[in-house]
Amino acid sequence: MQSPDKNIQKKIEDWLTPSYDEGTRKAVQDLIDNNEETELTDSFYRDLEFGTGGLRGIMGVGSNRMNKYTIGKATQGLANYLKKQFPDQEIKVAVSYDSRNNSQAFGQLVANVFAANGIKVHLFTALRPTPMLSFAIRHFGCQSGVMLTASHNPKEYNGYKAYWNDGCQLTAPHDKNVIDEVNAINSVSAIQFEGNTQNIIPVGEEIDQRYINANKTLSIHPEAVLAQKNLKIVFSPIHGTGITIVPKMLEAWGFENVSVVAEQATPDGNFPTVIYPNPEEEDAMALAKKKGEEIDADLVLATDPDADRVGIAVKNNKGQFQLLNGNQIGSLLIYYVLSAKSELKQLGSNPYIVKTIVTTNLESDIAKHFGVPCYETLTGFKYIGELITNLGDSAQYLVGGEESYGFLVGDLVRDKDAPNACAFLAEMTAYFKTKGKTVYEVLLDIYKEFGCYQEKLISLTKKGKAGAEEIQAMMNGLRHNLPTALGGIKVKEIRDYQLSQITDMSTGERRAIALPKSDVLQFITVDGDVISARPSGTEPKIKFYCSVKESLKDTADYLDLQNVLEDKVDCMMKDIIGQ
Repeated sequence: MQSPDKNIQKKIEDWLTPSYDEGTRKAVQDLIDNNEETELTDSFYRDLEFGTGGLRGIMGVGSNRMNKYTIGKATQGLANYLKKQFPDQEIKVAVSYDSRNNSQAFGQLVANVFAANGIKVHLFTALRPTPMLSFAIRHFGCQSGVMLTASHNPKEYNGYKAYWNDGCQLTAPHDKNVIDEVNAINSVSAIQFEGNTQNIIPVGEEIDQRYINANKTLSIHPEAVLAQKNLKIVFSPIHGTGITIVPKMLEAWGFENVSVVAEQATPDGNFPTVIYPNPEEEDAMALAKKKGEEIDADLVLATDPDADRVGIAVKNNKGQFQLLNGNQIGSLLIYYVLSAKSELKQLGSNPYIVKTIVTTNLESDIAKHFGVPCYETLTGFKYIGELITNLGDSAQYLVGGEESYGFLVGDLVRDKDAPNACAFLAEMTAYFKTKGKTVYEVLLDIYKEFGCYQEKLISLTKKGKAGAEEIQAMMNGLRHNLPTALGGIKVKEIRDYQLSQITDMSTGERRAIALPKSDVLQFITVDGDVISARPSGTEPKIKFYCSVKESLKDTADYLDLQNVLEDKVDCMMKDIIGQ
């Protein structure tokens, strides 16, 4: 086997010393003995870093893998930072975990490291959704928190989401400062793995009712739920944490006819019925959709393993179940919340909504119609949570989210919240049904009023060190060969979030972007079409988002117009990625 470079070799040799347990040393030696050169390099060529979703990676041995030592090091670094930020205070954290393989053991490990550092730990005794961790941080008055999850990633992955005292994932400057503390740990001996277990306080089912009750106070039209209490709802947790709370939430809301997809009801980190446990994927929604067809459901819901994302299927005008994408779900939620609150004169004195820069502009169009400001953030719900915290009591957050199926109604937490969204999607469906409308019909009405938007996401997976370099080369190529037209339509402006500047392609004029730097490029045509390119912060992928718009004069023309828009999207995408 060819020798790895010196830095990688040094890391490998370090992991073969007695500082690491016997099982870890054996696993590293096996990679060497079996000539697993690529796997060995990918396991050690870098240290895992916080991205838009925290620490996330494939489980296994090595500095670039999720294991006892990388998680222990991250926790020790976070503990060190908390002690510096909150001197002479009792420090409290909350820790929870999802259904992934090793999540519970990793959660106990994190709790032990915090406890050994003299920090009080509110540790969930059983798996629960990510938004409940955010809720618990605020409920218990914690300074920080950790959720063990890799969200919707494949089964080989696990992750570590770190939160601050507002219940939001770490943002600047804390994210970088914690990384500095983690990187300052040069020896495994600096990690306190064992300590005072008396510092660990169990969190049981009592938190469920507090979370459910708090959400129920947000209901806008409880009378519609009462009138449609037999609404036929299908729910799948896709082998994840949603089973622990979504059925309870819907029942508390007043829905009495909820059918759970039995094949996907049991939490299982191997996700045996799906390829990817992601409600964005048709495959992951197939069993729920089938159940919906069997019982002629009004609404089909499915959540990802840590229940912060939700996908839905509704019947179209032909009576067939159709999956809606994240932009459509978010637009419907925003339309429902704003129209209902406007009608009831409950918008408040200074309301606002939030979306990310790659989420459809239909949402800002809807907000403008109701006279509600729409803020934009970088991709990653932590930026939405940060904005909610920064605006505080000066304004009232109503609803928001991102195209990747993450939504939040009300400000009980500072993260995307699938149980919360499930309850509101069910209430929305019930309300529209009392008005004689299906969700699909309302979506077409929205398109007729605000313009018909068509979006498409293309994700290219590029694994390992070579993949990361290829992704960077693709971004560099786009920056050095800026397109002047997309699909034959002239490019009006280019937004480079890494350079923090907007360039007007006709005049050359440049303006500043008032958001943190991020490796994102956006190309906006004279028609208002948008293509965005960005490397994923949580997966080995580069993502391309396209959004186009045309007026819809008659809802009967929707399918024909959709085909036209799909062709337009494909033509534009070819000019960016050649496929």
